[in-house]
Amino acid sequence: MHLTSVIRRLFPPKETLDGYEHPGLVDVIFQKTKAYQPTDLWQEMAGVSSVLDFGGGCGLHYKQANSPSIRWAVVETPAMVNRAKELSTDHLQFFTSISAAAAWLGAVDTMFSNGALQCVPSPEKTLAELCGLNAKTMLWQRTWLASDATEKGMQKSYLSDNGPGKLRVKEKYASYPFIKIPERVFLNAHSAYSLVERGPDMFRFRLQSFM
Repeated sequence: MHLTSVIRRLFPPKETLDGYEHPGLVDVIFQKTKAYQPTDLWQEMAGVSSVLDFGGGCGLHYKQANSPSIRWAVVETPAMVNRAKELSTDHLQFFTSISAAAAWLGAVDTMFSNGALQCVPSPEKTLAELCGLNAKTMLWQRTWLASDATEKGMQKSYLSDNGPGKLRVKEKYASYPFIKIPERVFLNAHSAYSLVERGPDMFRFRLQSFM
């Protein structure tokens, strides 16, 4: 068993940070993202010109794309946007709404979201707004869906597991709610798209007019 796992079992955290906008959680994600230097190439973003990154934290995915020509708009919570704004550049901007991010980008080449849809208060409403962007590609990763009826619960993780890379922190739990919508609802929302690839929790759709 890994040493970290042993320590966690023997000395579990005594404090829990409640909510994704908790300053302690936001700061850890910011510090880890700022220090993170990815080494692998993200082939899926080759040739992409503009990305609306829904739930992109402090710009982790922009760093992973490693392309100075991509215009990248991150949509996040007000707390995350306020913390991340010092990382803004001519090609990387942070917004609290999908509409503001889309207005800055103009035409959206790719909508990308990693593990965020289930964390918003109204997943179906958010999903409809994202699909309404008419992005050429919709790429979803770590998207939790229910098999039948909507499911609600609480996600709990170690603070140090949030954000990319590693950072020495006083270990705590981070807890925030999730809502899993039925898979059929998720798929039906993409009526203007063709599903071209899928995995256990990932989906890639292509706008039918660009097939």
